[in-house]
Amino acid sequence: MSAIETIHVDGEWRAAASGAEREVLDPADATTLATVAESDASDVDAAVAAARRAFDSGPWPRTPVAERAALLRRVADLLQRDREEIALTESRDTGKTLEAGRVDVDDVTAAFRYFADLVMNESGGRVVDAGSPDVHSVVVHEPVGVCSLITPWNYPLLQASWKVAPALAAGNTFVLKPSEVTPLSTVHLVRLLVEAGLPAGVANLVTGAGDPVGARMSEHPDVDLVSFTGGLASGTKVSQAAAPTVKKVALELGGKNPNVVFADACATDEGFDTAVDQALNAAFIHSGQVCSAGARLIVEESVRERFVAELARRAERIKLGRGTEPGVECGPLVSRQQWEKTRAYVESALAEGASLRCGGGQPEPAAHRPATGFFFAPTVLDQCHREMRVVREETFGPILTVETFRTEDEAVALANDTEYGLAGAVWSSDAGRARRVAGRLRHGTVWINDYHPYLPQAEWGGFGKSGVGRELGPTGLAEYREAKHIYQNLDPRPVRWFAG
Repeated sequence: MSAIETIHVDGEWRAAASGAEREVLDPADATTLATVAESDASDVDAAVAAARRAFDSGPWPRTPVAERAALLRRVADLLQRDREEIALTESRDTGKTLEAGRVDVDDVTAAFRYFADLVMNESGGRVVDAGSPDVHSVVVHEPVGVCSLITPWNYPLLQASWKVAPALAAGNTFVLKPSEVTPLSTVHLVRLLVEAGLPAGVANLVTGAGDPVGARMSEHPDVDLVSFTGGLASGTKVSQAAAPTVKKVALELGGKNPNVVFADACATDEGFDTAVDQALNAAFIHSGQVCSAGARLIVEESVRERFVAELARRAERIKLGRGTEPGVECGPLVSRQQWEKTRAYVESALAEGASLRCGGGQPEPAAHRPATGFFFAPTVLDQCHREMRVVREETFGPILTVETFRTEDEAVALANDTEYGLAGAVWSSDAGRARRVAGRLRHGTVWINDYHPYLPQAEWGGFGKSGVGRELGPTGLAEYREAKHIYQNLDPRPVRWFAG
């Protein structure tokens, strides 16, 4: 299989400078899906140099806002034109279902359109009253410069859009690195940017491993901002690499997210059914490979047994298979490494006293589920407590742990007892209690009687070790800008501070 040209520098597609290549695997059967270029630090240097030239002397940072917004809208239209092709690529590359891939394309489209609308609706600057009619004082916002954008493997296209769209809307240039595990939809996105008319050098793409590619992108002295989405350990390294050059850093590092269910939410059959259904969605969408996955079920003790029994019954019936097969509800894990990591978490939980209610390993092969694929059965672990690794650490797999509480204060304490703080939910038929608990949760997004929806116009990010900064919303655009105060004296005169 010939390699796909996946490095894009200064308007040209090319192979890696070293000639190195990497195989991208189909997680459903472990066969080779594509062969792509494997960048090294020299490819990063070339991409950063192109982005630097495009920012310092190219047209994009000085392009009128209306033209930048129009380009973003053209990209959105092209995404919809290629919706089925991109969704199939995303499904085969990540293992998610084809329908989930379609949803991703629609969400990416919405992000591009949102940031186009946002920059078009802004004023020309914030006038500051200096207390004198002889002074004109205004705060304006300018692009930060050259941006290093590093994205994860679970939602490659979506996470790229959350960075690319606001970076372009603000007038920046960038170097983009997708995960080496799932780079293919990001390559398609860059091709659409070129087709939409983005000038050469504005969007540059390198494919390869975090070390050395991501590391060089983070430390590079000609980069003004690095935005990273991924795991805590890698995010810490990015921050450390960026520190000596004192560049702006934005980090979205995942979470260990609580889904708190009060007994009153289950008082009716309809309420019970909804809460159980949403607990399944919270934990097992995309096989739990979601930074905001509701992996910690914290349920009131009085309904615990009924709730967990029904949850496990339904989890066992989830149809696991190749994401492109009709009727499949959940795909494989993204890699053998992720499968082994998930299995290790289950084994540690059982050794620490958890009770296995369902799942726990690889399901039986089936026509829609090749034996060589990285499939892991949806797993429910009961009798869990905070000292367990599986409760403390982000597993990024189809594992749901169960903890119980008796009082509202205990529920809040459990939900907040994590070093992360990305997202969480509270389920209650008592509106006052629900809002009260939501207000006490130390998480960046809190859902009430729902789980997982997000809006491009609402900020996304977390407290604690879930990261630094926000994506989406007005703050997501502000991450890619610098504020500048321009103070103009309309009637300059000598100050006479010094007598001489």
